[in-house]
Amino acid sequence: MRILFDRNTWQEIFGSISKNKIRTVITIIGVLWGIFVYIGMSGAAKGLDNGFERQFETVAMNSLFAWAQSTSKPYDGFKTGRQLRLELSDVQVLQNRIPEIQFIAPRNAKGVFGGDPALIVRGQKSSNFAVYGDFPVFTKIATKKIYDNGRFINKDDIEQARKVCVIGERTRKELFEEDEEPIGGYIRIDNIYFQVVGVHKYVPGGGFETDGDIYIPFSTYKKLYNTGEYIDWLTIAAYDDADVVQVEEDVKSVLKSIHRVDPTDERAFGSFNLGEIFNRIMGFSKGLTFLSLVIGIATILAGVIGIGNILLISVKERTKELGVRRALGATPKEVRSQIILESVFLTFIAGVMGIILGALTLSAVNNLTKDIDFPYTNPTVPIPYVLGAMVLMIVLGTLIGLIPAQRAVSIRPIDALREE
Repeated sequence: MRILFDRNTWQEIFGSISKNKIRTVITIIGVLWGIFVYIGMSGAAKGLDNGFERQFETVAMNSLFAWAQSTSKPYDGFKTGRQLRLELSDVQVLQNRIPEIQFIAPRNAKGVFGGDPALIVRGQKSSNFAVYGDFPVFTKIATKKIYDNGRFINKDDIEQARKVCVIGERTRKELFEEDEEPIGGYIRIDNIYFQVVGVHKYVPGGGFETDGDIYIPFSTYKKLYNTGEYIDWLTIAAYDDADVVQVEEDVKSVLKSIHRVDPTDERAFGSFNLGEIFNRIMGFSKGLTFLSLVIGIATILAGVIGIGNILLISVKERTKELGVRRALGATPKEVRSQIILESVFLTFIAGVMGIILGALTLSAVNNLTKDIDFPYTNPTVPIPYVLGAMVLMIVLGTLIGLIPAQRAVSIRPIDALREE
């Protein structure tokens, strides 16, 4: 440890570096580039992670949607092309047969998937918006942020088929005055009066909803549009440790059994697996992180080898100087320590510069992508990753420094003094 605080040692190190500035700078750039690539790619992977988590923050990551279509095969006396309809009774059957399902929410909607929206009127103002019939359980799958003093649909609303609704930010803006409190007010949905009980804040991502959507109790929707026991689609959330792809297959299999459909009919029921997509995105992000680690280490190693080569050349050029030091009493340990310290110093400086450059680049990228509608935010590299990279560089710098250090120690003082 004494050599670390020896002024003469550091003077010799800086003197050696200053003799070949251009060669030293070029060598340092190799290590700097390696750590920069590692920081940049790791930060980019983390930015994607954060971005997609933000996009899906309002929807359960292990969720999927299922709906009925038409059959493509005859089965059990039914002809091909039979139009299927999901029913409320399907919900309980699915929950009983598929234990991996955590939540399931039957939904109806008017004004989505190409349908005509509902006419919404308040006083002299009117507009068209999509209307959803929902159960309270829906918010356990897709979170709805409700403004203060408002609420979402509750159990009593369902049981009593209340004429209450939750409107969107745009609905409020178009139908109410700027300083007017919408909670407690009334709007007409297809000529039926509904009391506003909440205003939901629109959060993009994770679904097809908009900032103008209106939510009413499922039971009320059923009466308003005479849908009976039919439902448009199911929103399902599996437990976190469940295989969401298998859950999707099980849901379709159970629905085929309920509605007497050929088990091999792939067209009868449609689905969209949000959980599978999210898992693929996370897998890509993890792959990018691993790739950054491999490329970064390989580039750092190449740069460190370059430093070792520089030091070997430096040792050869300083043969006479090292011989004089040995003749004056310098021990092999002192000579070895100086060469290794020089190697670690160059590696450390290059690493710090690479980390700073990488951090500045990630900061610039973050500022440029703040206002862009793209799932990318806050690209950062965890501190343990950075510290791990620094430790790796110091270890590599020490190991690669052993080669020129051993070369310096192997020089006999008498032979070195004869060098011209």
